[in-house]
Amino acid sequence: MVPEKPPYTYEWLCRMIVEACPEAIIFADRQGVIRLWNLGAEAIFGYQAPEALGQNLDLIIPAKLRARHWEGYLKVMATGLTKYGQQLLAVPGLRKDGTRISLEFTIALIRAEEGEILGAAAIIREVTARWEKEKARKQRLAALEAQVAKLLRLIR
Repeated sequence: MVPEKPPYTYEWLCRMIVEACPEAIIFADRQGVIRLWNLGAEAIFGYQAPEALGQNLDLIIPAKLRARHWEGYLKVMATGLTKYGQQLLAVPGLRKDGTRISLEFTIALIRAEEGEILGAAAIIREVTARWEKEKARKQRLAALEAQVAKLLRLIR
């Protein structure tokens, strides 16, 4: 039995998935100009799509990290090679109101049919609350270890 044709196009389905996704889905061209900004990106970063589209990625990158970001980004665009294609990356980001947030994301290089790199797509999740809990846990552990070490010195 042949399945009946769905009542939607593949293109429409892809567009709906991207728009409905709670994670940020961003595409930046070879120069790092934002060309796709979904509802998840609006929620995470605080910029509406019309504010972000046409801007470069500095919009969401903390100032002290921009030079390193652009060095890597432009090298990847020139060579087509990235060591991060299969890795989950963790970096700080910047919201519209200036708040620093913790992010995890994956990237995919997007190529034209002829193979030329058009840019990079990123799927980004905001993980600030988890990162802050982990930081607090590490601080508590370090304090407890210091107390144990102090007690051991007193005993000896």
